[in-house]
Amino acid sequence: MNHVTNFTVFLLLFLALYFGLSFALEEDKITVYQFEKIDYFTEMPISEDNLVTEQGVALGRLLFYDPILSRDSTFSCVSCHLQENAFASTEQFDKGLDGELMRRNTMPLFNLAWYEGFFWDGRANAIETQVFHPVRDVKEMDLTWEEAEKRIRRSSFYPTYFYEAFGSFEIDSVKIANAIAQFERTMISANSKFDQVLRGESYLTTDEYEGFGLMNNQVKGNCLHCHVTDGNGLGTTGRFANNGLDTASYPNSFKDIGRMESSGKHEDAGVFKIPSLRNLAFTAPYMHDGRFQTLREVLDFYSSGIQPSFSIDNKMAFAHQGGIRLTEEEKDKILMFLATLSDSSFIIDPKYSNPFPLD
Repeated sequence: MNHVTNFTVFLLLFLALYFGLSFALEEDKITVYQFEKIDYFTEMPISEDNLVTEQGVALGRLLFYDPILSRDSTFSCVSCHLQENAFASTEQFDKGLDGELMRRNTMPLFNLAWYEGFFWDGRANAIETQVFHPVRDVKEMDLTWEEAEKRIRRSSFYPTYFYEAFGSFEIDSVKIANAIAQFERTMISANSKFDQVLRGESYLTTDEYEGFGLMNNQVKGNCLHCHVTDGNGLGTTGRFANNGLDTASYPNSFKDIGRMESSGKHEDAGVFKIPSLRNLAFTAPYMHDGRFQTLREVLDFYSSGIQPSFSIDNKMAFAHQGGIRLTEEEKDKILMFLATLSDSSFIIDPKYSNPFPLD
C-alpha cells in the first residue's frame, strides 16, 4: 500500500512539472510567519538558516504532536511537553518510551527564540539542535534519524506538507528538525497580568507591587541578577548558574554535574540553566531535579536552605548565611507577584494545540 502511495505522489509531481502546473506549491506561495512585536522584549533573534513560515509552522506542529518519530509510534514531543503545563510536565521525572525515568525534570517550552542554550545543561545551542536529541535518545523516543526519515517519506500526506514548507519533496532529518523548530519559535507567552501591566492594560495590587519590589531589592529577594522581569521581559537571563542546591567540594561530588557534562569545565559542575519565572503556576515541580513541589518550598530554600560549594554563583550574595532570610509575610508578597507572571491564555491557545482529530 505504501509503495502505491509513494508512486502516486511522485506521478503527480512529474505531471505537475511536465505540464508546467503550479500544483499550488510554488515557493513564491510560501508565507513568512509574522511575529507580533513585543516592545518590552529584546528584539527576537532571527535564524538566517531556518526562516519561519506559515507552512513550516503548520508542518512542525503536526510533527510535534505525531508519535511517528518514536520507535513504536506511541510517544511524541507532547508526551512530556503538555500545553496545559506551559509545555512542561507535572511529573518530577517523566517516563520515556519504555517506562524508564528520565534523570532531569522536563523544561517548559515558550519564548525559546530568545535563548542561546537549551536543556538544563545547555548541550544544544540552537532550537534546531535541541530537536535532534529526544528523538534519538534511548530513554525518550529511541528512533534513529534514518528510520525517522524513511517513515516520513512513506507517509501518505507528509511529502505534500514538506513541499509546501520547503519547496521540495526531499525529506531529511534537517528539514524535520527545522519544521519542529519553526513551530517551537512561535510558542510565545506574553499575556500574563504582568504583561498587561506593562502594556498599560492593568495594574498591580499593593501586595503584588511590594512583592515585585522585594524580588528586585538586593538585600531582600535579590532575584534581579538571574530572573530579569523588566528590560528583556523573559523572566531569566537565559544563562547558567549554580544556585546552591547542593554542597560539593570538588566537581564529581555533585550527584548531577550539570553543565560540566557538556562543557567539560570543572567550574560548570553543579551549574544549570536559569529557568524563566514566567508560567510558574503551571510548571511545578521546580529545579532541574524537580525537588520542590511548591513555590513556597522554593522561597524557603532561597531564604534559609542554600548550600555552599566551590562553584556556587558569585551572585548568591547571602550563601554564607544559608539564604536571604525572608519573613513569611515577605514570602507571601513575592508569591503574589510571581502569580502575575503566569499566562493563562498561552496554555489554551488553539494555535499551539493538537492539530490531529481527538478520539
